Amino acid sequence: MEADAKKRCAALAALERVAAGATIGVGTGSTVNFFIDALAANRGRVKHAVASSEASARRLRAAGITVLDLNELSDLDLYIDGADEATRQRHLIKGGGAALTREKIVAAAAQRFLCIIDDSKMVATLGRFPLPIEVIPMARTLVARELAALGGRPVWREGCVTDNGNHILDIHGLSIDEPLALERELNQITGIVTVGLFAARPADELLIGTAQGLQIV
Repeated sequence: MEADAKKRCAALAALERVAAGATIGVGTGSTVNFFIDALAANRGRVKHAVASSEASARRLRAAGITVLDLNELSDLDLYIDGADEATRQRHLIKGGGAALTREKIVAAAAQRFLCIIDDSKMVATLGRFPLPIEVIPMARTLVARELAALGGRPVWREGCVTDNGNHILDIHGLSIDEPLALERELNQITGIVTVGLFAARPADELLIGTAQGLQIV
């Protein structure tokens, strides 16, 4: 099964878990795009959505789905998003699409977080994919020095400005054996807005598209 077919498999499995007429959070990325396309083919399945990026908001509106501001809601039952890496402990690296801050906010607001991926994203230890970190622009080199002191190799994602007007540093060369501890440590560095580690708030369920079909963790 080719990669797109695996992504579509996970996306369709997520759609089956969405109650008719629900208001959901929708993430960002190629696998999520398959999910939004599935919503477009099932008009009326979702009444409203909260989007983690402007790109997803545009795609949802094109599918005929009303996009709400998270501040308009008192609660959010379900959030569906992808990941750049995942472990069987459901810890994630996210942020390849530079939407990590809003993704983390929506994940924190949701009672349940479904992560949809293909099996190429599964790893034993996080860190093969460079860890994205959103930083305040004026603090970029300050934060980079702090990250280098921790043993990572920070690379500025030049030309990338997040929906929040910030910059992204991608941290290469990390082997993240203790994701929760690292997430907490990085959150203390002045100038960091969000760390692309989702360990303090992991996924509740992984829906994994494989050559043999759907796998659930």
